Amino acid sequence: MHGGNQSEDSEFLLIGLSEVPEQQQILFWTFLSMYLVTVMGNVLIILAIGSDSRLHTPMYFFLANLSFTDLFFITNTIPKMLVNLQSQNKAISYAGCLTQLYFLVSLVALDNLILAVMAYDRYVAICRPLHYTTAMSPKLCTFLLALCWALSIFYGLIHTILMTRVTFCGSRKIHYIFCEMYVLLRLACSDTQINHTMLIATGCLMFLTPFGFMIVSYVYIVKAILRIPSASNKDKAFATCASHLAVVSLFYGTLCMVYLQPLHTYSLKDSVATVMYAVVTPMMNPFIYSLRNKDMHGALGRLLKKPCQR
Repeated sequence: MHGGNQSEDSEFLLIGLSEVPEQQQILFWTFLSMYLVTVMGNVLIILAIGSDSRLHTPMYFFLANLSFTDLFFITNTIPKMLVNLQSQNKAISYAGCLTQLYFLVSLVALDNLILAVMAYDRYVAICRPLHYTTAMSPKLCTFLLALCWALSIFYGLIHTILMTRVTFCGSRKIHYIFCEMYVLLRLACSDTQINHTMLIATGCLMFLTPFGFMIVSYVYIVKAILRIPSASNKDKAFATCASHLAVVSLFYGTLCMVYLQPLHTYSLKDSVATVMYAVVTPMMNPFIYSLRNKDMHGALGRLLKKPCQR
């Protein structure tokens, strides 16, 4: 691992959050519990929506896909981390690291795009309710979801291919729970200017543009809600957006904690922020969407009663 580009034949060491054995055991059971809760929560959301015809609407269609994305996202990182916590071997192969990076980048982008589409769905439902059925037709919903997937796959491929051009010839210790873009760029000993330029350019397109779209959508939504004469109808209209707003705030809040800082300041303390967006956000989303949602409450209740009735 000394000199030259030997990236393809080498390994990285995923040190994680701690090298102390006692702390590693605590971290193992903590992350295992969080992983199981996340899997259970997102699987229940998907099954509830799929089994209840009353939830076969655009909003729940996108919610099911958001849960699937979160499920895939956390499975990309946590199982490997759990193995590392229980093993003396912390290594991850070069190919394994790039594979993990690809899915991480793609799925974060996909989460973001689905949230933007869900904001559009709420805009149409509240600002153009009479046209909702035609404006959010099954064909359009399928097209929007396919577009989200295509853009995310392309986004992930761009950054993964660019990472294959980077040379690693020094320390390969990663003090994170997975192979993360900023960390790998800090370990590089070759010119990474192209990577930085593409991160800024594609980041503006894939994150700032959808975020701006969501802000504009909610400006119109708030204006429409304020024009509703009945206070109870105002509350109902706002309730349909509250869960989405909470998820968007959690997603962008944790993402900003990690990425809105110069690359050279990226340090071990940012591991906590990384855990927040990589583990806590996927775990919390099902709870946020089900706590105040009567339709989801009913669907989950009916789903859980079915096995008992057999």
